[in-house]
Amino acid sequence: MKFLVATIGMFGAVLAAYGKIPEQDSRNTDIPHTDTHFRARSYTSLGEWQQRAARLRKQVLSAAGLLPLPERNPLRYEIFGRIENKDYSIEKVFIETMPGYYLAGNLYRPLGRTGKFPGILAPHGHATYGRLENGPLFSVQARGINKARQGYVVFAYDMVGYNDTIQTPHVFGGEREQLWSFGPLGLQTWNSIRALDFLQALPDVNPDEIGVTGESGGGTQTFLICAVDDRIKYSAPVNMISLIMQGGSPCENAPNLRIATNNVEIASLMAPKPMLMVSATGDWTKNTPTEEYPAVKAIYRLYGKPENVDTIQIDAPHNYNKPSREAVYRFFAKHILHDPNWASYSEKAYRAEKLQDLMVFHARPLPDNALKYEQIAAQWIERAQKQNASITGKSAMRERLMYSLMAEQPESVEHEISGERILLGRQGKGDRVPGIWIPGGKQALLVVHPEGAAAARNSKQASDAISKKQSVLLIDAFQTGSAAAPRDRSKRYFLTFNKSDDANRVQDILTALAFLKSQGASRIRLAGIGKAAVWATFAAALTDASVALDADLGSFQGSDEDFIKSFFVPGIQRAGGLKAALALAGTSR
Repeated sequence: MKFLVATIGMFGAVLAAYGKIPEQDSRNTDIPHTDTHFRARSYTSLGEWQQRAARLRKQVLSAAGLLPLPERNPLRYEIFGRIENKDYSIEKVFIETMPGYYLAGNLYRPLGRTGKFPGILAPHGHATYGRLENGPLFSVQARGINKARQGYVVFAYDMVGYNDTIQTPHVFGGEREQLWSFGPLGLQTWNSIRALDFLQALPDVNPDEIGVTGESGGGTQTFLICAVDDRIKYSAPVNMISLIMQGGSPCENAPNLRIATNNVEIASLMAPKPMLMVSATGDWTKNTPTEEYPAVKAIYRLYGKPENVDTIQIDAPHNYNKPSREAVYRFFAKHILHDPNWASYSEKAYRAEKLQDLMVFHARPLPDNALKYEQIAAQWIERAQKQNASITGKSAMRERLMYSLMAEQPESVEHEISGERILLGRQGKGDRVPGIWIPGGKQALLVVHPEGAAAARNSKQASDAISKKQSVLLIDAFQTGSAAAPRDRSKRYFLTFNKSDDANRVQDILTALAFLKSQGASRIRLAGIGKAAVWATFAAALTDASVALDADLGSFQGSDEDFIKSFFVPGIQRAGGLKAALALAGTSR
């Protein structure tokens, strides 16, 4: 292997490597974000997709702070304020989705019919009036009333921070909340799960016939709830399944959600159940007929059910207008109602109600136990802590940390060696981990220093191992030593699409450990020095190699402040934090 070396010395900079490992680490040069034009992945077999789908579901749950799902408090709700028209009714609803936290909405029901009806969840987008919007481009009332007339029970409910659901703002959360995966996306998805609990509990709803449809941000919520809750049997996400825009609000962009994935893959988790993809010529779904729809249909084809996914494009700006709504009416009539005349369904004229007559807490206070934002955040964290304490199985503990760090055990490690210099990488990942490699006996030592491989070589651990003729590997973990490089973190929702620096450092240690394992090391010792002791501890917790850990954590106690200052990884506390890592690494404080 030939290298062009810029300087002569202990660790000359490698300018070009004629091999598979790139000249620059793609984690610094390829920064995906919400407006990146993604390319759909293809799958050659159903088994390959199902394996991928299982991982994606857990990735979504983890990003939402719902892995595993929190304990459900008893379902408490109130239905009141009934408005009756000739063939439908509208009622006000509030549901206690967590103790002291309330989701509000409206229930649209058929009148003059008996029996159990299919249920429809109706999340909404970021229109000015939320679920109360009633204009030419968006009208939640129009679809609620028309679906009730067609024979559905419809629950239209608020986004967090909209209309009546105002115990939190719509945009909230800082670094501490991110450690515990408490944010708009997770809270909104939990609300959807509890809204589904409510809908299924109604005596006039068939709990096995549940659909969901929403537009824009409600379209994102549509495919998110379908991704994590298999009780949904039919879906129609409107104007949101796109490869060129992934979502413009925090309620659509939790950290880790789209690392190595995108909305097309997440929406495909609905397969093989019936789904209609509604798009518009005037927004980011303009390419749906030629890009997104064929990619999703390819997944349905793996199940032998290509007829269960359909698409329609409306010549309009971003919308859930009458033509879009009518397309959904027809699709649901065909697949849910099994009406042979489904193609004739259209929207009938309706009477819009005054907004104050639909508001749940208009001239009515929140329940007495309603919490403030700070109390809701504290409760989320407290419930997570209790759940963390109840999880003792190492497999579950390791899985949760793996998803928080978005780490993987490399199946194989590519490497290029020139003298003592080594480059490591994972196939197809584009990462580049420089290091120093001093081969010796079957006993091996990996030293990680916050200043990189050159500093690690000067450590006592490295000197002792070299003198004993052990194999020694020293690496420039991500953004340390010669691996330090510019990284643009200014892109919108950076952490939704990209791992934090500390998470990447843990991955580099896992890659280095996998390399040592591939070299036949019979015993591996992992030494983390200074701040790198924390990186090493989490890597030791996750590796499938047999590792003896040498890591003095010093003052790092695993508090929120410690993680924010010294090891920032979104979701790490929700996944068990330092206590879980120490238990898995087989060490203690």
